Amino acid sequence: MIKHYIKAARLRTLPLSVSGIIVGSSIAASQGYFNIVICVLALLTTIGFQIISNFANDYGDGVKGTDNEDRIGPERAIQSGVITPSQMLSAIKIAVGLTFVIAVLLIYISFGKEDFLNLFIFFILGVMSIVAAIKYTMGKKAYGYSGFGDFFVFIFFGLVSVCGSYYLFAKQLDFTIFLPAFSIGLLSIGVLNLNNMRDRESDIKSGKKTLVVKIGSEFAKYYHYYLLIASFLFALLYAMIHYKSPFQFLFIIAYIPITRHFMVVYKNSVLKLLDPELKKLAISTFLFSILFGLGLIL
Repeated sequence: MIKHYIKAARLRTLPLSVSGIIVGSSIAASQGYFNIVICVLALLTTIGFQIISNFANDYGDGVKGTDNEDRIGPERAIQSGVITPSQMLSAIKIAVGLTFVIAVLLIYISFGKEDFLNLFIFFILGVMSIVAAIKYTMGKKAYGYSGFGDFFVFIFFGLVSVCGSYYLFAKQLDFTIFLPAFSIGLLSIGVLNLNNMRDRESDIKSGKKTLVVKIGSEFAKYYHYYLLIASFLFALLYAMIHYKSPFQFLFIIAYIPITRHFMVVYKNSVLKLLDPELKKLAISTFLFSILFGLGLIL
């Protein structure tokens, strides 16, 4: 049974989820702010949020019938019957409990008990992150079913992840940090957009009104191009503003596979065939975060 929960946790999505933490932590480290305990707890918290989201997506799409024979991606746990909805709901509650404890510990170690304002702000952000992870597909007003998934991915995978993790170390915010946060957020939207392009036909049948369903497949492709190009420009602008060494442009290497991915999407005429591209773009985003961080530290 445990192997089914591990599969439902969708471990392949975890590198993408921690990309923002890597970027935020690397920027902080390059400026002389770093704490290994805070870094590890931030990574564990983010992984917890992602697992909650994956469990919740399995549950929400499963009970609503969105996961059916028309689905192109990997078969989900509830869809296949290896985990019942009640069992998945229990797993979500356990994941929420564990992640909440780790998040509270992270906030306490970062700010101590005297800094009440930051404690309160990050406690609220933690609660909002958990709610956002759950409400993507669960409930009658799941935002993933009304086209707001892209917005929330940008906010939590990009801005909160990068800027929030940086603030945990530095206790201050340089507004240029938003530039690489935009890059991570836009690349993360790109992964979601690919998923929604792949599932467009089945989503239409099940009433899941993603942004791709709303704007159509042709505009979804143009949208995808803009996401990838803008992510590069924001990262490039940050490197130019804070230029100290040529190593800061190491992240450009990650855009070699991203450019290849761009061309695959451009030439694609059957959206279902985009499924392998999800993994490629997610790994490329993770590679971007590693190279971007190394470029700042070297």
